[in-house]
Amino acid sequence: MKDLEKKFEEQKKPTSKSYVDVNSKIIDKWIEEGWEWGQPISHEVFERAKNGDWFVLLTPTKPVPREWFCYFKDAQILGLACGGGQQMPIFAALGAKCTVLDYSEKQLASEIEVAERENYEIKTIRADMSKSLPFEDESFDLIFHPVSNCYIEDVLPVWKECYRVLKKGGILLAGLDNGINYIFDDDETKVVRGLPFNPLKDEELYRLSMEKDWGLQFSHSIEEQIGGQLKAGFVLVDIYEDTNGYGRLHELKVPTFYATNAIKK
Repeated sequence: MKDLEKKFEEQKKPTSKSYVDVNSKIIDKWIEEGWEWGQPISHEVFERAKNGDWFVLLTPTKPVPREWFCYFKDAQILGLACGGGQQMPIFAALGAKCTVLDYSEKQLASEIEVAERENYEIKTIRADMSKSLPFEDESFDLIFHPVSNCYIEDVLPVWKECYRVLKKGGILLAGLDNGINYIFDDDETKVVRGLPFNPLKDEELYRLSMEKDWGLQFSHSIEEQIGGQLKAGFVLVDIYEDTNGYGRLHELKVPTFYATNAIKK
């Protein structure tokens, strides 16, 4: 009987091909519950952006430096795993032509909602960023990629695809998790596990991730994140660190995220 139960549990466990579908549904659920990264900007914020008063986030708290961006007027910008109606509307208000790719239906719905409300056009594509991106070579001037590759197991293919679809001189702006959050308990007072954090390779971690409604998340090393960008051909231009924005690690000013500015030469 125990063997049969174990086999049944294994059949329910997502494979490397299906875990992104699990995450998509969980993120949709988070949005219904008021997840902060799934709430679209207001009309007032959009209007202020049109008048030059704006900022956007790649990580929880620090605004992206304006000097990191390209010239916005008519720039082709890809929001990679960047749905939610928070950053793309700002870029549209500044004159850019925006495309957003996300695997969450509700995140894409928010983009459409804001575009219809503010009367601008945006291309929305539901696709898995861990696969080949559905764009021609050298299609974009800038890729804006907030913290999200923690929801995929392998990031190097993402950097290679970003390099391919960017124009020569194009900019990749990415928000990245450094893995520290994954080693602590819920109160952020004790180190309770090591790295890497990969629930597809740890049965107990998988059970805990589903039980606590974390989704299936993955830590990535600096070799994977920055080293991966360099291997793909990018040149690193600038970087900054950021905290969670709340909790004990934030209070102790422990950086748990970083953002990178890289260029395709």
